[in-house]
Amino acid sequence: APTILGHLGEAIPADMRGESIHTDGALRSASLRALMSRLRVIGGRRLKALAWLLVACALLLLAAARRPRARAWAMRTCALGVLWAPIAVLIPAALEPSAAVEYAIIAVSCLALGALTDLALPWPRAPLAPAVAAVVMLSVDALAGTQLLMRSLLGPDPLLGARFFGIGNELKSGLAVLVLAAVAAALYPAARNRAAAGAMLGAGAVLAVVEGSARIGAGVGGVILVCAALAVATVMLAPGAVSRRRALVVLISPVAGLVALAAIDLATAHGSGHFTGSILHARSAGDVRDIIVRRYKAAWDELKNHAMPAATVLALALAALGVRRRERLLAPVRADPAWLAAFAGGLTAGVVGALVEDSGPVLLVVAVFTLGCVATYLWGRPVR
Repeated sequence: APTILGHLGEAIPADMRGESIHTDGALRSASLRALMSRLRVIGGRRLKALAWLLVACALLLLAAARRPRARAWAMRTCALGVLWAPIAVLIPAALEPSAAVEYAIIAVSCLALGALTDLALPWPRAPLAPAVAAVVMLSVDALAGTQLLMRSLLGPDPLLGARFFGIGNELKSGLAVLVLAAVAAALYPAARNRAAAGAMLGAGAVLAVVEGSARIGAGVGGVILVCAALAVATVMLAPGAVSRRRALVVLISPVAGLVALAAIDLATAHGSGHFTGSILHARSAGDVRDIIVRRYKAAWDELKNHAMPAATVLALALAALGVRRRERLLAPVRADPAWLAAFAGGLTAGVVGALVEDSGPVLLVVAVFTLGCVATYLWGRPVR
């Protein structure tokens, strides 16, 4: 409505919501038709691509089941392959092939990248590679405006009402787990000291900027879950006992992240960012209430969607089991404090993401699934 009124030269009422649309170049209808054709197939291919990848992993594990050394290699390769998925999906996004070809490209490239990473980096350092590659490549894609992530199977789906830019809810908690695992891999074997806590805090600050900045991730909920996750992990790595002061730091860390995000949006996006455009530009408390109600209604609808109730229950059960038997879960790394902090922070990212994002349980399921892949990699420790 503000766009139409502005075009007609009419005054925009003070109580009208929304901003005027601004264009940045000539309209190319052929490109729009090609984009629409791509967007129409993304939703139907997501779970099928995951199924192809998991079947490929199962076949590899089955072929190596009888030999301990080969089985351990297959576990590491498959787990790392899934962690490479945010990068692998960009390849068919650029090529826009048929469904079968896209599934094959993702499965083959994931397993190939997993095998190469395991060959190049000793256990348990390998999660460093997909984490750094994901943060760098997704940032470059956003800043360059190539929109490969938006065209990929793990990007936001505009056809379903999501935005055309930024990091979608399908990746936010998974990226948090990936970065936490990368820090733990770099620190291993770790000790609880200020250097380790500082490394975790620094990585969290970088990821919060990537997920929250209007020019890259544009995800307000991503900042909240990343700040909460990294605060938990940092507190667990800091020397000394957990105190009320540290608990308070964890609680206020999302608020501090939102304040920083507002400053970044105002400085780099001239106040037109996703956060400042919706919250800071709200004209009344009713506008803010409408935003909150809309988000939680969408999260509730997602919880009732297809197999999501069963997936959510399974994720909660596995999370509870992991917390209860954390010493056994991290036995391959002897319950290393950095890995323990990474798993605690990763679970925090999933829980907080489920509570603050409009996709709700999707973020919990993705976080637990990614943590399962990291645990599989650790349990694939080379047999000597």
